[in-house]
Amino acid sequence: MIVEHVIIGSGFSGLGMAIQLDRSGRTDWVLLEAAERIGGTWRDNTYPGAACDVPSHLYSYSFAPKPDWSHIYARQPEIRAYMEECVDRFALRSRIRLGSRLDRASWDEAAGVWELQISDGPDLRARHLIFAVGALREPRWPALPGLDDFDGPVLHSARWDANIPIEGQRVGVIGTGASAIQIVPALAGIAAHQTVFQRTAPWIKPRADRPYTAAEKRRFATVPGLLQLNRLRIYLSMESKYPLFFGRAWRLGRIGEVALSAFRRRSLHDPELEARCRPDYRLGCKRILSSDDWFPTLGRKDVDLVDVPIERVVSDGVILADGTHLPLDLLVCCTGFQVDQPLGEIEVTGRNGASLQDLWDPRPSAYLGTTVPGFPNLYTLFGPNTGLGHSSMILMIEAQIRYILGALAHLQHSGQAQLEVEPEAMARFLEAVDRRHAQRVWMSGCNSWYLGPDGSNFTLWPGSTLSFMARLRRFDSENYRCSTGP
Repeated sequence: MIVEHVIIGSGFSGLGMAIQLDRSGRTDWVLLEAAERIGGTWRDNTYPGAACDVPSHLYSYSFAPKPDWSHIYARQPEIRAYMEECVDRFALRSRIRLGSRLDRASWDEAAGVWELQISDGPDLRARHLIFAVGALREPRWPALPGLDDFDGPVLHSARWDANIPIEGQRVGVIGTGASAIQIVPALAGIAAHQTVFQRTAPWIKPRADRPYTAAEKRRFATVPGLLQLNRLRIYLSMESKYPLFFGRAWRLGRIGEVALSAFRRRSLHDPELEARCRPDYRLGCKRILSSDDWFPTLGRKDVDLVDVPIERVVSDGVILADGTHLPLDLLVCCTGFQVDQPLGEIEVTGRNGASLQDLWDPRPSAYLGTTVPGFPNLYTLFGPNTGLGHSSMILMIEAQIRYILGALAHLQHSGQAQLEVEPEAMARFLEAVDRRHAQRVWMSGCNSWYLGPDGSNFTLWPGSTLSFMARLRRFDSENYRCSTGP
């Protein structure tokens, strides 16, 4: 069976691609989802306190606004419910195959199609293959000696088990990143005690979250243009911070450092604890986190912040580098994702048997984060160098979707069947990306998940969302090799 377009993944990228394929008249598509429910990141991350760190009205499709978001920052259940609503609103469900894991994709040169081996069968053939599996998917577990020897439950923030009781437990939380600053406050007062193991103190900005009032929701739903105007206001507010904190003038970010340091001092009344919560790197070098309750939670009597490294895990707790034994009942690993493996275990073979996994070791790369030389009619959404540290990924995803639709339209109008980005265009793109990254704050000396083993940044886009959208506003056919196929 040959399908014109096969989409892999049912997160925001995959669903958005499916919706826009339909809206462009390209209805011959199938979406494969390995799990039994749609949702991607917002299906998998169900830990206590899980919420978005981008305001709700910007963290939603521009073509599917939601006037009745409950909070300025939406919680995980509401975001996943929104995605289910979009599936029904745009009549996608009948073409989504749940529980269908793609194991292998191979380019058939003679037929000009992708051969797809599916876990639940039957296999498919696709003229165009669109990966929308997301970069923040596979958990990264801490490399701690003895972790398997721990007698209690060991959870990862991205694989939470709600059946494991928290009440009355001594909980050890490893990490102080984006998930930890939500989990720790959510468990405060439920767990008997929490010990937070910190390697690096994060920069924290005020969140200023609150519920939307009934009157606000009513106005968003009834006043023409108000919802779009509010989205624009949020966008401009977030985008305006890029030049200051992340652009070429990032050294001016000391203004922000002064403001956030004052926020930290106001929130922590213990000078010794406040000193341990001071970041030792420049603002923006790592992800800036937002929370109103992180610092107050660290000040609780039933929460301890530990910045002595863990030497090893033992059956009943951990041993620190200074020899201290801390007894624990439960370990929670807030240690992020394997961002250097964008496609996980999926085997992808292009022209002449080339392996995408080999090509992407140690540095994943794609032209405009979307196409790869040697892999015709293959596209990646949320691909390498499309991540952000300051705004909504939905903006980047929609820009990529428009670009892919432009590629498909180009093939249709030119009477051609295959396209493949030129290696020279790819090389020029990577050279420009690396040159721009060299001027950014994340190259100022900190150790972050943004950077690969060789020090290159293959995760983030080295510019504003506006620059990305402008770069992808049209399909640049001059950088592609197009053919009629076999």
